[in-house]
Amino acid sequence: MDLDAYAAAHGHEWTELEALARRRRLTGPEADELIRLYQSGAAELSALQTAAGPSVVADRLSLTLSRARLRFTGAGRNLASQVPAFFVAQLPAALWRVRWLSIAVLLVTVVVATSFAVWAAGSPAVLASFGSEEFRRQFATEDFVNYYSESAPSSFTGQVWTNNAFIAAQCVAFGITGVWVPYVVLSNAMNVGISAGLMAEQGRLEYFFLYILPHGQLELYSIFVAGGAGLLIFWSWVAPGARTRGQALAQDGRALITVAVGLMLALLVSGVIEGFVTRQDWPWPIKIGIGTVALAGFLAYQWVLGGRAHRAGQTGDLDEFEAGATELVAG
Repeated sequence: MDLDAYAAAHGHEWTELEALARRRRLTGPEADELIRLYQSGAAELSALQTAAGPSVVADRLSLTLSRARLRFTGAGRNLASQVPAFFVAQLPAALWRVRWLSIAVLLVTVVVATSFAVWAAGSPAVLASFGSEEFRRQFATEDFVNYYSESAPSSFTGQVWTNNAFIAAQCVAFGITGVWVPYVVLSNAMNVGISAGLMAEQGRLEYFFLYILPHGQLELYSIFVAGGAGLLIFWSWVAPGARTRGQALAQDGRALITVAVGLMLALLVSGVIEGFVTRQDWPWPIKIGIGTVALAGFLAYQWVLGGRAHRAGQTGDLDEFEAGATELVAG
């Protein structure tokens, strides 16, 4: 193939395609012409590469075709422009979807923890299984309180944040199994209940609540939300409705995995409260009040802003363009 002759024969079309691709606005006829020239140019590029292999002419035509393709396929949105939509629409909508499951996990935790606390505090044999009387006394009078001040505030904050965020992410990611969330919830409730029982035995139950409430309100509710998201992902493939199980799992998995991102930020706030506020020698109403304000802000975000996003049609999932094509089914 004579590249110069071929370029001369089709060069005016490539030039016109380049000009159309660079225009800021296209009329209807111009858009049609852009697509026509793109299709013919793609065929000509294929012929060039087949006959002559790599060449400067083919490279230039390929660049022109790429620029033209962006005009009718669109370019990906800038990441920074997606951040507001994520926090104002996608994330609160996903949190809204798990609101009732979050409450259900909360109630189960309260029932189980209370049962274990009453059982432990009222049974000497059970208490003895957790250590000697001296060990239990030290736990209630020293270890439980000292835990919140034995490390530097910043390192303690980082420690509890990463641990809790990892647990929350596990609940969401492994919720598909149907067994991981119940295991984590029941284990957590059991540990909380036994700790309360050991404190109650020594007559220090009030300290259990005083040291838990500043950070624990937001921290525990975040874990409940993570459990609710994991259970909803599990239920999406158990009862997919009109969707196939693959479609249901893909849609709800994409939507609800965003919950883990939001909970990382919520747990960072609770970690800061646990690391910097709980240890302070402030009046307890102030410390507990800070935790209550943090929880109230999260609840408003989930229930108020989330409800608004839900009514606007948001589900937490990606939009149609970002999620890709879906399979068409009859019925």
